[in-house]
Amino acid sequence: MQEISKSSLKWSATLFFFLLCAGSGFAKSAARFNCEPSFPFAQGWLGADVAYSIPFADGRDLWIFGDTLYGEERKVSGDEPTMVRNTVGISTCHDGHWKLDYTIRRDASGKLLDFFQPQHKDTWYWALDGVVHDDDLWVTLLCVRNSPKTTSAALGFEMCGTDLAHVTGLHADPKDWKISYSPLVPDLVHANPSASAVIENDYMYIFTLDENEKRPEILTRIPVKGLNDPSKNLQYLDAAGQWQSGLEPAKAKAVMEHGAPEMTVRYHPELKSWIALLVDPNIFSSKVLLRTSPSLTGPWTDGEVIYKIPEMQKDSPAYDADTFCYAGKEHPEFEAQDELVFTYVCNSMKPQKLVKELNIYFPKVVRMKMPISGKGQE
Repeated sequence: MQEISKSSLKWSATLFFFLLCAGSGFAKSAARFNCEPSFPFAQGWLGADVAYSIPFADGRDLWIFGDTLYGEERKVSGDEPTMVRNTVGISTCHDGHWKLDYTIRRDASGKLLDFFQPQHKDTWYWALDGVVHDDDLWVTLLCVRNSPKTTSAALGFEMCGTDLAHVTGLHADPKDWKISYSPLVPDLVHANPSASAVIENDYMYIFTLDENEKRPEILTRIPVKGLNDPSKNLQYLDAAGQWQSGLEPAKAKAVMEHGAPEMTVRYHPELKSWIALLVDPNIFSSKVLLRTSPSLTGPWTDGEVIYKIPEMQKDSPAYDADTFCYAGKEHPEFEAQDELVFTYVCNSMKPQKLVKELNIYFPKVVRMKMPISGKGQE
């Protein structure tokens, strides 16, 4: 892998998140599946990654974006793009007409801000998956900070734990939403509950990448009655399949042998199965994987390759040796019967390419036939 320029501090954080890769079930909605999601450059929003979608009961969808380029045009100073660390969008689908409104927060002087504001000095948040419960929104926030570069291959960033955002007032414009923050897991644990979140029965389950040793995916949960004090009420699934208080990665069950820092886990009642969708955790892979399980706790399949990303194929017109792709997410609310809809994002190892290459760094949508059936999923 080529060395990252020392001047590209902001942008290499995005690459660092990529390198980490080496809501409850609901029926298909006729109000949504006849819309094709798209992510135009508008309202000052010029591209972003992550792209989790969270359906609201009123038919709207919340989109959570990571590092977001903004302005009248893409700008990169040296190797630092003009960006904020996270933004959101609200999409609607009426009679097949898709509409997406972006929100980038501003302070009193008009300066653009991260939508989810860091709560720790010299850090920022990558906002990831979330759930809606009792008309409130809960979003997992991965804390990131600068770290001294100890080798030429190091990117100078590290995780610093996980927090949980509680968002209220969802019927208002997103810029008026009220957000409070609670600590979830401190940085010394080296396992961050944030990869995917769902509500099942009376718990919020969060898939958690264990940063130690082989980096499996482990499973944590919080009783919905205890969400206001998440660190106190956090539980993890141990190696014997029992739920324990707190989080001790060394004693946890590896529900997926090879974990990922971001993916989606969603229930498909028509298949009687949970589906995990992700880009292959191996560095610079072009493979989109689909894993299945009858239960959140497993057993999970290793992952079927359901798609190969064109931008990573050497014989594709979209191929560029500096391009890498990641951030695989499923969006079941936009799926018709027997369909699978997912997004991924491509980025460049050379940030200056973002200025002129406007065909990358925004979610790409894939709609395909569902590659599995309900047989054998009981």
